[in-house]
Amino acid sequence: MSATMRPLRLLMIFLLATLAFSAMAVERDFPATTLRGKLTITDYPNVSMSGNVLRLSPGSRIWNTQQLTQIPSSLGSNTYLVNYTLNTQGDIDRVWILTSDEAGVKIEAQRNSLKR
Repeated sequence: MSATMRPLRLLMIFLLATLAFSAMAVERDFPATTLRGKLTITDYPNVSMSGNVLRLSPGSRIWNTQQLTQIPSSLGSNTYLVNYTLNTQGDIDRVWILTSDEAGVKIEAQRNSLKR
């Protein structure tokens, strides 16, 4: 193998390994205070959560099924089954859009025993 091909080959192996790891499912760890509901973005920062009007807190975070953060406007007006937490003011501060596997597991089984 030529000296110029070796670094290129190592780079290709690294990139393929990175893709393989990113494709693996990540088991998410939900706080003990996690709730479940159906989220629809209505009039940001207001949302509908299982028919109730709530607000997203300043600095709230939404994670999609690939564990990437999403901005509320990118969700459109679709309804998503989510796990979420409330802050001390009663506003939604963290949202996890559930995969079909996560949606099939009861919320009690997903909650971490440690409070966050």
